Amino acid sequence: MPATRERLLDVAEELFAEHDYDAVSVRSVNTAAGMNPAAVHYHFGSKEALVAALLEHRLAPLWQDGLAELSQRGRDGSPPAVAELVDVVLAPLAELARDPLGRLRLRLLARVVLGRWDVGWTSRWFGLNPWVSLLRAVRPDLSASVAGRRWLLAFDLVLHTFADPAAAPPRQGRAAYRALRSFVIAGLDAP
Repeated sequence: MPATRERLLDVAEELFAEHDYDAVSVRSVNTAAGMNPAAVHYHFGSKEALVAALLEHRLAPLWQDGLAELSQRGRDGSPPAVAELVDVVLAPLAELARDPLGRLRLRLLARVVLGRWDVGWTSRWFGLNPWVSLLRAVRPDLSASVAGRRWLLAFDLVLHTFADPAAAPPRQGRAAYRALRSFVIAGLDAP
């Protein structure tokens, strides 16, 4: 990623960590980065696109390898179980929730996903279609629309749970995490 874009992402993340999302303006990001007043718009197009780029840049590596492995297994004729799909989603979120910067990223991700922002994701795993394909490889009886609705509900529940600022996020191995995992598996795998 070019240095200017990276600088803008770093500064934006610092500002979001210090202030609520709504209190951080494009102008404040440009100023804190020591950039031209139009830098964010030039490099990202909008504040929302800046946040999407930040999330993709910081979070995509958390899921990329696990999802690539599960996809490859599916292409090789051995699709993963629904529980494996859920684990590849939940484990990185639980890890993120363990530190303040990770919780900030979770809150931003929840804002984007739950707010149904129309952002131009560039990373494959930030769109719904790959998830639908993975689920349908396990459950070919599900239509694409049903699989999509199930994933949307699952992601909504998971993000509400992990990004809730008023509650302690569930930790792996604990009862709340196990209950969330079981519930998501059951919802995705229901008849």
